[in-house]
Amino acid sequence: MELGAKSEAKQDEEGSGAMVSGGGSGGGSSGGRSKVYHERQRLQFCLLHALNNLMQEKEAFTRAELDGIAENLVHADPNKEQWTPLSLIFKPHHNVFTGNYDVNVLITALETRKKKVFWHDHRKGASSIDLDAEAFVGLMINIPIRRLRGLWTGRHWVAIRSINGSWFNLDSDFSAPKEFQDKEKLIAFLDSILSQGGEVMIVLQDE
Repeated sequence: MELGAKSEAKQDEEGSGAMVSGGGSGGGSSGGRSKVYHERQRLQFCLLHALNNLMQEKEAFTRAELDGIAENLVHADPNKEQWTPLSLIFKPHHNVFTGNYDVNVLITALETRKKKVFWHDHRKGASSIDLDAEAFVGLMINIPIRRLRGLWTGRHWVAIRSINGSWFNLDSDFSAPKEFQDKEKLIAFLDSILSQGGEVMIVLQDE
């Protein structure tokens, strides 16, 4: 395979990312506009794309790095003796071919970048999250999804963060980032996610 074709195949497999213009402070006013990095999804690599969107950097994380983290978690798994032949593909922390990484990979990956991850207590409203904390980096949400008219169900990772004073939903399923009009709209969105069985994880800088 030629080099160009190989690069294109890799992009199709792991998703594509681009810098796009986002609204400035004030919910899309005609003032200054922020550059927002947004990576779109391919296969089940939503955690990879969500992490890069959270970090606002292309290849802040790579598939190879997340695979390595998943493999290290496997080696440390005390229940390895319970595996079946299918475990070679559907591994405890990811799928060999499609990704589909779990929360343990998320937490470990962010710890390598000096980030701390905390589960938000779903019994509390989103308004209890301190979005203005000095160490606040962003949010990672995990939401239940249905595809193929409900024949397939799963979970989907999404990054949310503030960029130059504007809050963005950086869902890799979107064709472009979606800006929240204000913080109240963000909180309402998060409450909706929690009410539908979603999980919210708070990412802080580890000082």
